[in-house]
This record gives sequence, structure tokens and C-alpha cells, in this order.
Amino acid sequence: MAATILAASTVTASGATGSDDAATRAPKYAASHYVVSTGEDQSPDAQGYQIGCADGRAGASGLRILLFGTQERDGRIRPPGTTRSSPAARVTEDWVVSSSVGWMRGFAKCGRANAVLALGVNNKADGGADPATAGAAWANLVQRVGSAAPAGRVAVGAAMDGEPAWSKASWARGWVDAYVRGTSRVLYAAGSADGCPSDASTQACSHGWTVGDVFHISTGAGAGVVALPQIYRTDGIQARQWAAISAWGVHSGGGPLRVVGALSQRGACRQQSGCGNTDNSADDARTQLNQALAADAATRANQLTATDINWSSPPPSP
Repeated sequence: MAATILAASTVTASGATGSDDAATRAPKYAASHYVVSTGEDQSPDAQGYQIGCADGRAGASGLRILLFGTQERDGRIRPPGTTRSSPAARVTEDWVVSSSVGWMRGFAKCGRANAVLALGVNNKADGGADPATAGAAWANLVQRVGSAAPAGRVAVGAAMDGEPAWSKASWARGWVDAYVRGTSRVLYAAGSADGCPSDASTQACSHGWTVGDVFHISTGAGAGVVALPQIYRTDGIQARQWAAISAWGVHSGGGPLRVVGALSQRGACRQQSGCGNTDNSADDARTQLNQALAADAATRANQLTATDINWSSPPPSP
């Protein structure tokens, strides 16, 4: 299953030998979305269908993510961009399944492109969820959605927006390990490397995390875990951080990161009146990451995909 999903996204893992013009031959980027319920006036299936149909009409094949937010103790999911005290409406796992199936139906109906669809949550521990329970539950949810995917058009996996600022490293590692035990469907690590070095000067990252922790949740946890780093900053430092993490993996005996592409947020930034120096375009994010990885033959990527995230509806109150 892991090989199937990677092949469907037309991307190759980091570490393969690639030509110098790989970036110029890279495919057009696909859109990803933060998904927020629009309320009782629209069913989750109808909401998902509307988003998927728009993506289908855009005609871009490739990897895309639907990020649904934070898993909470009671099994509900809080919208992206919110805190525990937010009054924003929570949704159920069944809501996510229905919305995701609706997206696939709309995507297949309204266009001819193919997609790898990664259903995502984040590692915010403030929801009180047990990481092992939450990771296993997400593996089951992804299996449910995957069983409904239109054959030959959509391959289904998962995504984890793992960021050091949001939980202890042990929480994120526990979630990823539980997910890997629960399914062979690919997990796309669409996270950040907050405070990690851009060279070999240290192994310390922010909030008590280490380079090894980021490597584990982005590749090390299993063969079906691959990295889709957030490359938001225009100065390129995030790309250099991820290249350093990949090099750490090589020197530590774990091999390079299995980097399949870059995640940017220009779409979301434009919806929220800009983000300063964190509004890389999808093409710039991919180029920065490709160049940083290519600086070391051991971490070179063959061809990276790109996806840019936006809000499918107005962001909720934080």
C-alpha cells in the first residue's frame, strides 16, 4: 500500500539520484485545505463534495491534504487554528469520514485528474487526547475512507501536522507509532522543525524536542512515513533545517529523510491579509527544499511535489 500511494503521487523519496533540472520538470502544485464545518445548513458530504469538485475542475493531479484540526479527549475534532477554549464547533470522526468521501466523489465527478488524498490532524496535546488512542483512531478512520476511494483516481493516506510548539515529543512519537501499527497507509509528516539547527552544530530543537524526534515522526517510525515539510519562510532557513535533519539521519544510520515534497501556505496567507516572511509560493518552497537537499549527495531528492494550503471556509475564532 505504501508503494502504491507514493507512486500515485508521482513523487520519489529523498535519497534517490536526480538530475539538476528536476525542479524545472516538477508537476504543477495541487491545493490543500484547512477544513472547517460550515454549520448545520450544509451536510459534511455536501461540503466535501463542493471542495472536491473545485479541486477536480482545477485539473491538478498530485498530493493534497485535508487538515481537520485537533483530536480531543472525547473523540471529537476541534477546527484548525483554535485553542482548547475556542467556542468553535467540534466535529465527529463520522463527520470527517463523510466530508472526505464527499471530497473524493466531487473530485472524481468534476475532473479527470488523479490525487493522493492525505487526511490530517495536528499534535496539539491541549485537547487531552491520549496519543496512542488518537493515533489508532486516525488509522481506523483513514482505512474507512480508503475503502470508499474511487479506484484509479484517488489513493488515501494520512497527514500529521507535527510541530514542537504543540506537544511534548513523546506525545507526537506515541501518536505516529500508534498510527503505523494500525495501518499500512502512508503517513505524510506535514510538520515544522521549530528551533532545529540548519547545520550540525547541535541536535536540540525547540520545546525540548531533538533532531531525532523530528526525524522519527517524519521517517524513522516506519517505511510508510514520509516527509512533506512546511517550507513557509521566504529566507530558506526551513529548507536548510530539513536538509540538516536528513543529513543527521544519514550519519546516524537511519538513512535520509524520505522527503516527497514541500508544503506552502500562500493561499491561507492571502485569505488572512498576509503572513510577513512566511508566504512562500508553492514553487519557491519546492525549489528551496530541492536545493537544500541537493547540497549533499546523500540527501538529494529526485523530484519533489508541492502543495499549497488554504482555508476551505472562513477561519473560526481561535
